[in-house]
Amino acid sequence: MAVSLAELARQFHGKVKGDPELTINRVASLESAGPGDIAYLSDRKYLAKLAKTAAGAVIVTEADASHFSGPALIVNDPHLCFARVAQFLNPFLKFSPGVHATAVIESGAQVAATAWIGPHSVVEAGAKIGDDAFVGPGCFIGKGAELGARNRLIGHVTIGERCVFGTDCVIYPGAVIGGDGFGFARNGERWQKVPQLGRVVMGNDVEVGANTTIDRGALDDTVIGNGVKLDNLIQIAHNVQIGDNTAIAACVGIAGSTIIGQRCTLGGQSGIVGHLEITDDVHVTAGSLVTSSIREAGVYSSSLKAMPVDKWRRNAAVLHRLEEMSQRLRKIEESLELRSKEHKN
Repeated sequence: MAVSLAELARQFHGKVKGDPELTINRVASLESAGPGDIAYLSDRKYLAKLAKTAAGAVIVTEADASHFSGPALIVNDPHLCFARVAQFLNPFLKFSPGVHATAVIESGAQVAATAWIGPHSVVEAGAKIGDDAFVGPGCFIGKGAELGARNRLIGHVTIGERCVFGTDCVIYPGAVIGGDGFGFARNGERWQKVPQLGRVVMGNDVEVGANTTIDRGALDDTVIGNGVKLDNLIQIAHNVQIGDNTAIAACVGIAGSTIIGQRCTLGGQSGIVGHLEITDDVHVTAGSLVTSSIREAGVYSSSLKAMPVDKWRRNAAVLHRLEEMSQRLRKIEESLELRSKEHKN
């Protein structure tokens, strides 16, 4: 797709410096961009790369525009504008509606006339597929599940029975939404399965990465709010609630019945213990373990940075003796306090 710099400025409320009729064909990084490409600068530590780039145009702030001699699209937030330009130049491929000959649509399922059901996909009885939805190859839509308008299941996605999706969601391959939660009751030496009777209820404009799993609720529903963005390889357990516009990076694990607020971010490989609450606008840094509720907005960390193994082993040995050292310190403090009293007397 090709577009003029002036059209990009009109679409994304920017100002053009230089030739407004310059044709932009694609987005690229400052290092790899060529004459028909547009790149961006959002961090001033890369000003040296801006001066050397061969990009046809760049997206910059007013303050940084003077550091590039070529055409520029001037905006307040270059990173956000770049994301929008990239999406504008690379829309999802259009598709023709219909049902592939190898797909299985059970009696009682409802598929909108404008939807597409791909090869070897299965839509079970009572399921509803909305307008302009795209169900890629090898997907499974369980009984009574509902997919709203313009959902895109890229391929090999599993949607459990009775789960409900809003509109404009994108689900990547390998995702399993609505599998049973990990619910078992102790029965002597064995485990008795607890039926998982809830659903997964997903809002609008949600993105779910590859091989991410979202378990159905045990009794109540697992709820994913509007605008939530989930990376690859995330585990969300039963009865979790995630507030609107929260973003979660890869390999995060969220245990059951946790409530996460709006506009939160969870860094990669962080872990959230079950049955706790995280308020709105909390950022948990990568690798952290959250073991108690967080009731104030802010940035939270709990991980230890990597260090040479010999130093770590020495520190670990000290950690094992902390209780003993604490008791000794308490005795010393008590002794000093007693001596102080005797001296005053």
